[in-house]
Amino acid sequence: MNEIEELRYLILAVQREGNRMLAAGLRPLGLTPAQGEALGLLADREPLSLNGLGELLVCESGTSPSRIVDRLVGAGLVLRETDPADRRHVLLSLTPEGRKLAKRVRGVEASLHQALTERIGGRPIAPTVRLLRALAADSPSGQALARRK
Repeated sequence: MNEIEELRYLILAVQREGNRMLAAGLRPLGLTPAQGEALGLLADREPLSLNGLGELLVCESGTSPSRIVDRLVGAGLVLRETDPADRRHVLLSLTPEGRKLAKRVRGVEASLHQALTERIGGRPIAPTVRLLRALAADSPSGQALARRK
């Protein structure tokens, strides 16, 4: 295996492990990682249109923003309201229950980040972050992440 191939598999392994850990932390809340990400984005930026939310999601590429939102609306966590500025558009916002759950999601994420920090063990991460930004820059997920800044 050459270094590029190993890098690709290492990225995949780390992503899968991180997603597994996040899914395990969110399971008791009844959420998937994609749903948790959507709640967090709405908590930070509400109200958002469905397209606006979709442009910021980094979750699995096969996951439709409308399916994520449908489940969150059905669970009473997200409201769909007509945009007063343009009645053709719908805006998404959190319900009070959605806000409470978004805070709990942040706690799960903080625990995951702490576990990652412990695994890193004080090693510098800035060069790795720069490398990963360069690799992701032209991908839809990389662009979604860049829009968050």
